[in-house]
Amino acid sequence: MSYEKVSQAQEIIVGTKQAVKALKNGHVLEVVVAEDADPRVIAKVVQAAEDLDVPVNKVDSMKKLGKSCGIDVGAAAVAIIQ
Repeated sequence: MSYEKVSQAQEIIVGTKQAVKALKNGHVLEVVVAEDADPRVIAKVVQAAEDLDVPVNKVDSMKKLGKSCGIDVGAAAVAIIQ
């Protein structure tokens, strides 16, 4: 479900650092994180999203999440932008 949401989104931001920056700027509708990512890597994104009451969805695979974004590498976090 979330893979489809990411692939169909108008605008996304891939990566944890960029996602946190977008969250702080108030541009994010939803965050998608991969459960197989290192918890320390996604912790800041999840915390920032929870602090700002932005929904966080989890998917099982970084590789599939990256593919949904149209990139050839895995993605730990993706922010769906307004």
